Parts: sequence; C-alpha cells; structure tokens
Amino acid sequence: MSSSPAGPVPSPASSLIADVVEKYSGELVELRRDIHAHPELSWAEHRTSDLVAARLEQAGWRVRRMVETGVVADLGDPVAGAVALRADMDALPVQEVTGEAWASTVPGVAHACGHDVHTTALLGAGLALAEVAERGELPAGGVRLVFQPAEEVMPGGAVHLLAHDVLDDVERMFALHCDPGVDVGRIGLRAGALTSAADRIEVRLEGTGGHTSRPHLTGDLTFALAKVTTELPAVISRRMDPRAGVSVVWGIVSAGSAPNVIPGTGLVAGTVRILDAVAWAECEPMIREAIQEIVRPYGVNAHVDYQRGVPPVVNEPAANAVIAAATHAVLGPHGQVQVPQSLGGEDFGWYLEQVPGAMARLGTRKPGGTTYDLHQGNLVVDERAVPIGARVLAETAVRGLLSLDR
Repeated sequence: MSSSPAGPVPSPASSLIADVVEKYSGELVELRRDIHAHPELSWAEHRTSDLVAARLEQAGWRVRRMVETGVVADLGDPVAGAVALRADMDALPVQEVTGEAWASTVPGVAHACGHDVHTTALLGAGLALAEVAERGELPAGGVRLVFQPAEEVMPGGAVHLLAHDVLDDVERMFALHCDPGVDVGRIGLRAGALTSAADRIEVRLEGTGGHTSRPHLTGDLTFALAKVTTELPAVISRRMDPRAGVSVVWGIVSAGSAPNVIPGTGLVAGTVRILDAVAWAECEPMIREAIQEIVRPYGVNAHVDYQRGVPPVVNEPAANAVIAAATHAVLGPHGQVQVPQSLGGEDFGWYLEQVPGAMARLGTRKPGGTTYDLHQGNLVVDERAVPIGARVLAETAVRGLLSLDR
C-alpha cells in the first residue's frame, strides 16, 4: 500500500495527540454513553449538537451552526487551505435490546449505526487538535470539524450543508464509519469505491378491483403486484451490466384485506443499490420503463416514486493513502485491513463529489466476540474504538494538512 506524502512514520504531533486522547479517554467514553442513552432522530439532534458545541467552544474552536441541528467548527486558518473531518449524529427508529446500563432511554430510537461513536471520536480528535494548535504544532492551514445531522434520511444532511457552503476553503475531507465486522484496534481501508449508490423506490398500483371469482372482469392487481416484486429485479439484472452490481430489494409489499377480494390499490417499496456511479445515472429511467412493461398486460396503472438517494463513496487514492499512513502511525503495521466494497449507502459520497477525500472503517468488534450487524437493536460496540478513532482522525488531519499543495 502506498503511503501519504508525510510517510508512515509518526508525524511531529503524533506523541502529543496520543497523550491528549489518553488524557480525555475516560471523558470521551462517558460522553459516548450519554449520547447513546439519549438518541435523537434525523433533524432532531438538538441535545447532541449542544453538547458538542459547548465542549468545542471550551477547547477553543470557532463554532457555528449552518442548519438547525449540526455543528461546524474551525481551527487555524482555513483560507490557507483546510482539511475537514466529518461525523454524523443521528440515530435510527429502532428499539434497542442490548441491555447495556447506558442503553437508549428513548422508546423506539437507538444508535444502531454507531453515530454516537463517530460523534465522540471526532470530538476527541478536536480536543487533541486544539492542544496541537496551542503548542504551535499544527501545520499551516485550517481544520474543519463537521458534525452532520440527518445522515439516515434522504436527502441527507450532507446535501443541506453543501448548500450552505460547508466546503468553502476545504481541499480534502475524511471520515470514519463503525464496522462491527472488523476487530477493535484495526482500521478497514479501501481505495476507490467503498460504498454503493442507494436509492428508494415505491410503486403504487391502481385498478378497478373486483371478486376473485372473476379476475377476467377486472385488473388482477395483486397478481400484477407480485409480478413487479419478482420480475423487476430479474429484468434489471438482464438490462444492465452485471459488473455494475445493481440490487433491487423490497422491504414493503402490501395489498388487500380479504382473501376473496381483488383490491383496487397495492404498494411495493424498497431500495435500489448500485456499485457503479455511471450505472447509477442510467438506472432510474430503465426501472421506470421496465415497471410499465411488467404491468401492461394486467390492466392496472403503475405510479412510480423513485427517489435518488446518495452516490457511492469513492475514496481518492492520495487521500486514502493519508488515512492509511495515519493508521500506521497510530496502530502500527498490523492495524489496517483491506475491506470490500459495501452495498450500504452513505451520504459522505456527496462531499467527495466536490473535494477529494476518503472514508475508512473503524473496527468495533471485540476480538473473538460476536459479529453484530448495523441498523439492528442488538448492536454492541467495543468502546476502545472511541479513543482509537479520535487518534486516527487527529493524525489524519495533521497529515492531510502536510499533504496539501502550497
């Protein structure tokens, strides 16, 4: 693996970053537990935003709000070229079932994707970088911390922050995302595409309805709905290059309320995930056309609501090398693993369409322990990931500044 221009050896600030994160590690874990116990859904992250803003202001960061929730903070002189670090803050509408002492106190809402870890790790990086700057060891330029709201909804918070010029003066951007399939103490890296594009699709069928004894006298809507459910994934798999990795998966199928009645309306809804950015641009019109062709023989009407979600996260090679070198400096030669491209969606991809950058996977699995899945109420993370993430992010910021063209 290539190294960043600063090399895989410790940066001038590595020792100080390690000391500061160690000093605050207990506070960071407690803060993560507090945020975890009080999860907030997308666009409602008021308490979390207030906690983050207050602690960053205390540490000397210039803090502002660009949208109703979320926090943006600057250190140094971004006009001279800035590196941005991003964390997302929102929770999911999921019931937590971990039984942890700090489990969610909000019924039906939980940090089941690790955003509490992202937020706390980035805050820890901010505390470390503030002391690096105070000691005069921060390279020329600026660091911007972006605590983003609403990653879990479409359109995500990234789109709103970009509309408010959050990337002004930013030349590179970095982030970590929890990975419960990677052991704590390791960072998962991948140059190129890390995630897929992710869209949402809803198909509503309408017909005259009727009695199941006379399907020839009405549009058999339930049968047509079943054909859409099964045939659309098959048609797309033949109409698009299989190397594009298009996946259509349904989460909702709904029609009817009685076994002897053909209903007049029905619904199927799900997601479309695409590994390739070029195929992403081509997919929507092909899906719309295919649905109309599938339902045409059955005498029903199809109304398609197709919502483009997020592009793939594509790690720029030089930026990926920066975070790889930071990982090497923090965790040593065995601290990084190669990870495959995921079909998951992440709105960090919107930022990387504007500036080069990279996202890495933060290992959260206890070695030898259970491999959990994201977006599930039983997700448990090894909290040692919090200070590790803080060190890697802070080290990445320093190396990112050193790598900028002056």
